[in-house]
Amino acid sequence: MARYQTPFEIHVHGDVILRPGVMPDDVWEALKPMWQYAGGNTFAVGRVSSYEEEPGMVFDHSAQKLQLCWTVSGDDDFRQIMEDACMGLNDLADKGAAIEVSFYDTDFDDEERAQEGESSESRDDFLMCFVGPTPAAIMQVQRDMLVQDVLHVMERHFDVAELSPVVAAIDGLFQDQLNELVSSMQLGKPPRGPSGAGGSSGTGRGPAGRKPRRLH
Repeated sequence: MARYQTPFEIHVHGDVILRPGVMPDDVWEALKPMWQYAGGNTFAVGRVSSYEEEPGMVFDHSAQKLQLCWTVSGDDDFRQIMEDACMGLNDLADKGAAIEVSFYDTDFDDEERAQEGESSESRDDFLMCFVGPTPAAIMQVQRDMLVQDVLHVMERHFDVAELSPVVAAIDGLFQDQLNELVSSMQLGKPPRGPSGAGGSSGTGRGPAGRKPRRLH
């Protein structure tokens, strides 16, 4: 289905290591919500990015790795598309992985608005998704990313050796969350948190202005 006057240019970026034995058809099926959203009637058509310099969706069978560097025009409904795709990839993933989804406001022009003296903000947004074979694998990726971000900020003020208690506190929080999730599943209750909902996180805008498009 062709899409006209869509409010966002959406870029998906990330690598997912897949289980041994996963075949191309398995990957095509898991990604079906995405390539159909792009208007493709086959994976070969829908996997192609809006930008020629981007590889799109690529499954390296020899390395059992899915590479995503793919742009499509769309709307907020793409969030559900990513949720569905993450659910499919959870069944194929060998380990946890993060997938970045950036929404760029197609109607916003920094230079044009600056010349006209306008100060309105763009509708740019950002979604971080997580996939993995188990909740523990997903939480490990989330934990590693959080530790990296926290240390990056705190190393400006403290020596690395002084930050061990901070890392230990983060590990304790994630372990508590995992224990709670496992307990809920054992009791037959719906799991709480992003790991139980296909691996999708919340969204947010960066405070320092627009993120450069497709800058990796």
